Amino acid sequence: MEDHPSTRDQRCDGSPATVRRSTARTSEPRAPRQERPVVRSVRVSATTAHRQIVISTDGHCGADLRDYKPYLERRYHEAFDPWASNFHDAWAEELDQDRPVNNRLGVASMAAPLNWDSRLRLEYLDSQGIAAEVLFPNTAPPFYPSGVLTAPGPRTREEYELRFAGLRAHNRWLADFCSEAPDRRAGFAQIFLDDIDEAIAEVRSAKGAGLLGVLLPGDHMLKMVSLYYPQYEPLWAVCAELELPVHRHSSAPTESVYEGGNASQLVHFVEIQFYTGRAIGHMIFSGVFERHPNLKFVTTEIGIGAEIAGTLARLDAMAKLRDMGTGTPFYEHVKDALAELRRPPSEYFATNCYVGGPHDLRQAFDAGVPNLMWGADIPHAEGTAPYSIEALRATLWDLPERDLTTLLATRAADVYQFDLDRLQPIADQIGPTLDELTTPLLPEEWPNYPEQTCCTLFRAGQ
Repeated sequence: MEDHPSTRDQRCDGSPATVRRSTARTSEPRAPRQERPVVRSVRVSATTAHRQIVISTDGHCGADLRDYKPYLERRYHEAFDPWASNFHDAWAEELDQDRPVNNRLGVASMAAPLNWDSRLRLEYLDSQGIAAEVLFPNTAPPFYPSGVLTAPGPRTREEYELRFAGLRAHNRWLADFCSEAPDRRAGFAQIFLDDIDEAIAEVRSAKGAGLLGVLLPGDHMLKMVSLYYPQYEPLWAVCAELELPVHRHSSAPTESVYEGGNASQLVHFVEIQFYTGRAIGHMIFSGVFERHPNLKFVTTEIGIGAEIAGTLARLDAMAKLRDMGTGTPFYEHVKDALAELRRPPSEYFATNCYVGGPHDLRQAFDAGVPNLMWGADIPHAEGTAPYSIEALRATLWDLPERDLTTLLATRAADVYQFDLDRLQPIADQIGPTLDELTTPLLPEEWPNYPEQTCCTLFRAGQ
């Protein structure tokens, strides 16, 4: 009999699932609430004073390192303590240490209390005018060699067993974390694809615990995770059945500089776009959306969302080989795959694929990329916080209200089952007004880059 809890109200050690907030990984005091800077020169009229619901489709969270233990199955407890005592992530623990702990670059924010302190996180969201958010991982699940967004997938059976146990622990913790603010949080089950039966079992368990999506492992130089293989079909069928969108989030595709040399991180920044975006073609050309027309696929935090327009044009051009007949070079090699597609790839993208939190949301919008959703990327310093409203004013101020509402609320609500009627009272308390969002950011209001913010969209104001 399996020794994990049957309900989300019980930990793996049998105790109640109230999360203990330890400070095992950081001795820094809790950061004070960061108030959103006062917006100047905003005129509020009687007709446009209503508050806009803002949903971030790119947030990150996770338990403090040792707080994962109660969520582990008991048989892994003995191995957990030495792993936790010896865990070290150079990026998280040595880099970007001069910035506030709740606003460091990427995985360097692993020690931020915003990852696990529910009250502090809600206060921070309020200060940013954000009513709800979608939550990706940010810390280190048990038995990982580094943070979850930088580690390669398991390469041995032992690594797989231990790390999947760690992911299951994170999924249980996340279900509890989301239950503390169920109207405002949507969390995803992390899985591996090494054993599809085990992946499906975890997806079903996570659905029962209240999680609202599935996060697929990312590509890494040491272990690629291609998504077009036929053996994944049962997983796609279950995700479609359970109405769980599947996700690929950007992650570090290269080794650390200690393993890969000085060029490793530069290659990471150059190629992360490719590795994040290639999953789009995998999903479309595998025919999964033809077989499961209600399945949703979300690519999140792609660096240059505008490039998706070119990606779709290339996919459409490849699909046109079907219409050119058998005389086309290489046609014999691709005809069977193309025969499964009844529409151009760009049409499958328009009906089944979404883009969450691209860094260049406005440029992607202007390029005609469909199904875009805004994201703050909290608590990463490259995200918009603590200047989220300023970021919206700097980039979206001249859009019609309908487009603003779609980018900031209604599309995310559709994908992640947020109840807008329940979010509106929250937005009425903390959200920006339409006048606020449609007032361009004045030169003196732009935060200094990179001293005050590492969000690249603010470079334009320097």
